Amino acid sequence: MARLIVIGAGAMGLAAAYHASKAGHEVEVIEAGAEPGGMAAHFDLDGLSIERFYHFICKTDAPTFALLRELGIADALRWRPTSMGYFDGATLHPWGDPISLLRFPKISLLSRLRYGLFAFICTRRERWDAIEHETAQSWITRWCGTEVYKKLWRPLFDLKFYEYADDISAAWIWTRVKRIGRSRRSLFQEELGYLEGGSLTLVERLCDAIREAGGTITLRTPALRVQTKDGRVTGVETPAGTIAADAVICTVPTPLVPTLVPDLPEEWRQRYEAIANIGVCCLVFRLKRPVSPHFWINIVEKDGVIPGLIEFSNLRPVGGSVVYVPYYMPVSNPKFGWSDQALLDEAFAVIQRVNPALTRDDVEASRVARLRHAQPVCEPGFAAKIPPVETPIRGLQIADTCFYYPEDRGISESVRFGREMAARVAA
Repeated sequence: MARLIVIGAGAMGLAAAYHASKAGHEVEVIEAGAEPGGMAAHFDLDGLSIERFYHFICKTDAPTFALLRELGIADALRWRPTSMGYFDGATLHPWGDPISLLRFPKISLLSRLRYGLFAFICTRRERWDAIEHETAQSWITRWCGTEVYKKLWRPLFDLKFYEYADDISAAWIWTRVKRIGRSRRSLFQEELGYLEGGSLTLVERLCDAIREAGGTITLRTPALRVQTKDGRVTGVETPAGTIAADAVICTVPTPLVPTLVPDLPEEWRQRYEAIANIGVCCLVFRLKRPVSPHFWINIVEKDGVIPGLIEFSNLRPVGGSVVYVPYYMPVSNPKFGWSDQALLDEAFAVIQRVNPALTRDDVEASRVARLRHAQPVCEPGFAAKIPPVETPIRGLQIADTCFYYPEDRGISESVRFGREMAARVAA
């Protein structure tokens, strides 16, 4: 049995620690933050415990279902019919089902038919290697035409990826379309899941299970350096001292790895440094009245400032309305340095355009959560850029959300990777 240190108490780190401790390893999780959960952690929104960054569950998330059963909390999973809207700056259109697509007035009938075929094929496709070296722009245009890309997709890419917008992997976009497209009750009805009590239900149960198996979780303790000797990991240096280890699982964002693990070979350091990330300022509003009946709304308006909003309360009933507005952008963008209030003011002005009946008096509370490394930028051929999980330093595994490619970030992929990394410790 190994003495294992897990760096990072996000979903992947906690899942790895749970499986490793259950297998009999001596496990300690160290987390720089004040609470476990990473992007699944909660904060207080005027008395409501809610995720800092919204999460939802799809019907294809088999690793999540398996973990919920193992932890004895499968009965906390709830399913709810959800829908999508499309706001063009003046009108909120229904979106996301065949009838809404056929009635959508902003593109030609031929474009609508091509888009419908594109979405259908995406949900049936199983392999991604054929589009791994193609840009999303080329792929969407090839299937749907220039009109669809320019009017429906390009504005969203511009407001999420900015200077990277023309160089996003088609395979990465396909998995996003496929995952949502397969989470349906029928061809006409999307259905998504949530946990009673939010993601905190899973985080707390994982933490309890780790402790029950003899593991420990230490918060407010950043990892400063992974220590090695003779090509093998020996421990992790923290502000409180060095923790000895036979094995280390590191789940911090890849841009932080070269500093954290200076003993990696130079070619490996360069591979981590070559992976670009963008940040996010995720705004959360608690409102007295709903914005719309939809779970998510794509927003494409002239001189737009946000690509969309998520009315989370249309998935998880929380009393009143809870709306997320994610501002994804490179941290070099001046807007990333805006004050919380400036971002909240700009975003609420967009919410009011979607629903002009709302006033400032409807805002009961608001918060802003920020991350500098929130989203890896996955360009064509990205699979070849990802280093192996097992590093040249014996006993050291490294992975973050970019390793899920072509899948996007999500709890299901996190718990899958966590299980696999724990199994490698045993091996």
